[in-house]
Amino acid sequence: MYDVLIMGGLVVSGKAVTPAGIGIKDGKIAALLAPESRPEAGEVIDASGRYVFPGAIDSHAHLNDPGFTWREDFEHGTAAAAAGGCTTVVDMPLQNEPALTDGDIFERKLAAVSGKAHVDYAFWGGLVDSNLDQLAGLHEKGCVAFKSFIGPVSPDYVSLSYGEARQAMEIIHSFGGRAGFHCEDFSIIRHGEMLNKRAGRNGWQDFLDSRPVSAELTATQAVLDLAAETGCKVHICHVSHPKVAEAIAEAQRAGVDVTAETCGHYLSFTKEDVLKRGALFKCAPPLRSREAAEELWTYVESGVISSVGSDHSPCRADEKEGESVFDIWGGISGIQSTLQVVYSEGVVKRGYSPTLLARALSEGPAKTFGIYGQKGALQPGFDGDLVILDPDRVWEITADSLHYLNRISAFVGMKGKGLPVLTLVRGRIVARDGRVVGEKGYGQLVKRMG
Repeated sequence: MYDVLIMGGLVVSGKAVTPAGIGIKDGKIAALLAPESRPEAGEVIDASGRYVFPGAIDSHAHLNDPGFTWREDFEHGTAAAAAGGCTTVVDMPLQNEPALTDGDIFERKLAAVSGKAHVDYAFWGGLVDSNLDQLAGLHEKGCVAFKSFIGPVSPDYVSLSYGEARQAMEIIHSFGGRAGFHCEDFSIIRHGEMLNKRAGRNGWQDFLDSRPVSAELTATQAVLDLAAETGCKVHICHVSHPKVAEAIAEAQRAGVDVTAETCGHYLSFTKEDVLKRGALFKCAPPLRSREAAEELWTYVESGVISSVGSDHSPCRADEKEGESVFDIWGGISGIQSTLQVVYSEGVVKRGYSPTLLARALSEGPAKTFGIYGQKGALQPGFDGDLVILDPDRVWEITADSLHYLNRISAFVGMKGKGLPVLTLVRGRIVARDGRVVGEKGYGQLVKRMG
């Protein structure tokens, strides 16, 4: 007898969409069943006419807990994730106080957030110039990767020089970890900002001009070259342009172990949104052209970009205001919206197979962060993490529908079709029809599987 039986749905993997049932026992997927099979179960969920996806894994989220919890916290951030069909959040180490840069901070962070989470979560470790001797310990604690900046960052975190990045990659390679990078060349951006400020240029086009594609490409190529030299596994965060994706593809073909992510906003918004609507659409790297967004989809489809995350970077409304476009908070809140946006924009509007979502939102990030086998697919032995999506449900994102602490987002007002209607984490329903029904504190820490 199963604890939960999902019947009547179309089960989506990275390769196929198959009519099947799913039996869950003790929080794990116990069996994939023939469509007509009706075994006994404690709870039966009818998914007829709907897709059953593996739970989404958000590869890049800033939940700001502990520390900057007036922007977001684990309770609100993971509630939003649950409502949006995300069953595991990989939380970033910065915009925490203190940043997650050593083992003691790891334990303090775990104690601070473990009673708040609605879904499961993993931790990125911090990578700064002062904690290179702490990286191995953080790896042992369970950090799934290490995040650094090759470019400007907030004052509470530190960018690495290319020399420091090379040293860090040698250390991370020694224990088999993965180094993740925000790739925008520091000198190009700072010089562009300086020229604009000196000339009194303070428009949104000036902001876009200060962060050209060349800055992203320069830093990415440097990281790829260092990875080839050191043998370190690397992950390129929030790729915004197909030229950057092509550089990554070339490195992959050359045998470099590099994974990459993009975000829902790079696949659906453009620089025109920044020019017309301003601060809500400010992010880094910035939004690019419509042509770039369209071409970026092809790199997601091919698997060169193996993850689509949110880069959920929340803030208060007043932080999106100010006199200088260069100083206004840069970040887009999107953890609740990613799955529905990628489905609507990718499957409904562009005709991609639903299998793209299973690959880019589940399998890809699970493999990147070493948790595939526990998370990332609807297969026996994996956790019973899944989301049921109604392909006929029409939606509009409103502020009232968001579960964020600060209910502001560039996605507010967006309309589409295909909506998550039921989310299960380890066999337990945590969200239904946009409402969070699971118990706070149910979410657990996920560590690498080796």
